[in-house]
Amino acid sequence: MDRRTFLKTLTGAAGAAGAVALGTGTGTAGPVALGTGTASAARRTGGDTEEILLSWFADTYRSIEAMVTEFGLPADNIDLSGDGAPVPTVNTSTTNIGCGLWSTVAAAGLGVISGEQMRRRLDRTLTAIEQLDREHGFWFNWYDAFTGEVLQEWPGSGDPVRKFLSSVDNGWFDVGLRIAADAEPSLRGRIARLRKDVDWSFFYVPYDADDPGANPGHMSTGFNVDEDAFTGNFYGALNSETRIASLLALGDGTVPTDHYWRTYRTFPPDWEQEMPPGGEWVTVDGVEMFRGHYVYRGRKVVPNWGGSMFGALMPPLFVPDYEWSPRSWKLNHRRFALGQLEHGLHEAEYGYWGFSPCNVPEGGYQEYGVQWLGISPTGYCSNTDRTYVPYGEEPPPPSAYTNGVVTPHAAFLAMPFLGSEAIGNLKRIARDFDAYEDGYGFYDSVNVGTGHVSDRMLSLDQGMITAAIAQVLKPGLLQRPFRTGAFARRLRPLLARENFGIA
Repeated sequence: MDRRTFLKTLTGAAGAAGAVALGTGTGTAGPVALGTGTASAARRTGGDTEEILLSWFADTYRSIEAMVTEFGLPADNIDLSGDGAPVPTVNTSTTNIGCGLWSTVAAAGLGVISGEQMRRRLDRTLTAIEQLDREHGFWFNWYDAFTGEVLQEWPGSGDPVRKFLSSVDNGWFDVGLRIAADAEPSLRGRIARLRKDVDWSFFYVPYDADDPGANPGHMSTGFNVDEDAFTGNFYGALNSETRIASLLALGDGTVPTDHYWRTYRTFPPDWEQEMPPGGEWVTVDGVEMFRGHYVYRGRKVVPNWGGSMFGALMPPLFVPDYEWSPRSWKLNHRRFALGQLEHGLHEAEYGYWGFSPCNVPEGGYQEYGVQWLGISPTGYCSNTDRTYVPYGEEPPPPSAYTNGVVTPHAAFLAMPFLGSEAIGNLKRIARDFDAYEDGYGFYDSVNVGTGHVSDRMLSLDQGMITAAIAQVLKPGLLQRPFRTGAFARRLRPLLARENFGIA
């Protein structure tokens, strides 16, 4: 399905006449002016879908550019509570840097900036990256965005920051590097030198049948540099944002394929988890595994850890598992998004939906999700007050879900799978709350009970928004490094063999 046909299905429109022309990423089409004429397109409830999405993208990308310091790294987030310019935080993470890289490539691909602007901005960030300290081929979790130094203490509190190599955060960083190298040939040599020591087997703990608890065939959560030791914890849930490190390792051929089958669809039936799973024991490539699923609102679905949207739908922005596994991953992505929609509109009756870790509107950060879509025995909840329902108990009335929090990035992640529903939800959020800042995009979250809106925009969440819009407006734009070459030859046949047993 081409882009315009897909956009017609989002709106039910008879045609896409009058839509703005998107650039090719070469700079020849001419960049879109940032922060100009976006407010009316962002707030209106009718009009051309492509124009609205491009307006949302341009504003969101401007917020990401506002986070970039003179040193060249994007800050973790910006504070827009004052009357002046947005105030960036001191700290940044490897994930934030990756978000900045792929957002810049997407901006050029959609014609928001020129190809030459993309090259200069990528060059600026790469120059900063080349100055960052690293260990074992990987980058530390937290840096000072203004100096590039490894962060030693948290700004404000002064609490110490451990020197940590995170497998998942390095995964999103590596995604950004690969996308930048694919998009700009003049930078490929520099990026290749940065990536030459990236070996994902560093985080992989091979399976040992004599001690599977300590050697499960999973990816470690990370490495403590000062202690010269891995954490002892692992990323075991398959349907999680953390699987990006696994997908990169499998695509590179640095870990064996049995790693994929040893991760959990649900926990085995006799383990403590959110609900008793359905499914069966099967053997795949010599690996005995439980092919498990939950049933939520009448649909079979493979959960993630906490029922959050970015836990399920961030990886397919880059690795097209939904194409390579249409009767498993594709079905599951859509059902997961539908579960979030129905929880927000029918169970809790918030009137809005989209639940994922985000800034708490009143301050701080919290995990949000739909508990029945997560494995965790205690679950993420969709509200700050954590209305949790133990399995088997009568569901509470919608009035029990006080202080519900929706985050726009979660609805954007659902957009490739629930097009018109996701766009309509975002339009309502923009219309009904003061949740959209002209020239910068959506604020990070809204308490739909009180109407309180976060005063923050986060690099991670804005980066998910840019990637999701790019996937809708120009499918595959950010996926080229993962659809081609040895990476796809290794990974596509593996994912094609997936069978969640939910079709």
